[in-house]
Amino acid sequence: MTRNFFVGGNWKMNGSKATIDTITDGLNATKVPEGVQVVCGAPDVYLTYAQSKITNASVQVAAQNCYKEAKGAFTGETSADFLKDLGVNWVILGHSERRHVFGESDELIGEKCKKALATGLNIIPCIGEQLEEREAGKTEEVVFNQMKFIKDNVDDWSKVVIAYEPVWAIGTGKVATPEQAQDIHEKLRAWLKAEVSQEVADSVRILYGGSVNGKNCKELAAKPDIDGFLVGGASLKPEFSDIIRARE
Repeated sequence: MTRNFFVGGNWKMNGSKATIDTITDGLNATKVPEGVQVVCGAPDVYLTYAQSKITNASVQVAAQNCYKEAKGAFTGETSADFLKDLGVNWVILGHSERRHVFGESDELIGEKCKKALATGLNIIPCIGEQLEEREAGKTEEVVFNQMKFIKDNVDDWSKVVIAYEPVWAIGTGKVATPEQAQDIHEKLRAWLKAEVSQEVADSVRILYGGSVNGKNCKELAAKPDIDGFLVGGASLKPEFSDIIRARE
């Protein structure tokens, strides 16, 4: 089965109107290859502004997070219903910074996935091991456990794009080798076959994230089970256009 290439950008807590103008000018000028999907995660307060500046029909805007409840006394949180009301159709969930800086549990991330999907959003749930877990040989144990909480809350896999991001490679300049990344992606696909179905294993896109840039993207993109990227720092730079065209 052919899986369309997917490039996600995560702007994190960066940006201003002026910098978003520069980023979106670059995105609008980028010739996105046929069949490639581009989704950029903007800060909540700039979601509508980013939407208004993007004219490239191949580029969509995502939120970087949302809560498990539709509304209520949850000061500072963003509801999936808010996003839907704004015409935002994608949300990143369970990024390692949400897990390890803000203390979000696997259970909470699963609940967020369930709510976002029920609201009609497409989700990009993130999984990945920390350095000590990889060095202890626990990579598979960690990522499969994270996947279980996601799987238990998904009823429509066509709205799910998984992002595998080894925590030790995010923003560090360290990148999993193409072989290391492919190995985990292949094992994740085998896990999906065993735990969900062959159809889902064949169709769900699995992205690699962690210090992806214009220099290493082509080699990573050539691996059979790497279906695209979730890009952090490089999504703020002109080289993001090169990453979007990694399979050309």
